[in-house]
Amino acid sequence: MMAKIKKTNTKPELIVRRFLFKNGFRYRLYNKNLPGNPDIVLPKYKTIIFINGCFWHLHEGCKYNRMPKSRPDYWPIKLQGNADRDKINKMELERINYLGW
Repeated sequence: MMAKIKKTNTKPELIVRRFLFKNGFRYRLYNKNLPGNPDIVLPKYKTIIFINGCFWHLHEGCKYNRMPKSRPDYWPIKLQGNADRDKINKMELERINYLGW
């Protein structure tokens, strides 16, 4: 079941990419040289966009952020690892001054 979940070119990504292109923004996809492998990079603005699912990245306060009932020993560790990795990537992006704000 989980093998069917796509990593790239997901519906939310395509929606954001269409919006950006339609509004004149030009971008690069999946820059492997930046921490976290951002989904969209706007080099002109030195800005990145991550399109992360609430389930996989433990977004607080979201209705999709819930722990699965199957494999209770596996999921908390896996999902917390994702959230921890996101924090480390964000700190590294701030360190190299690649967050547009």
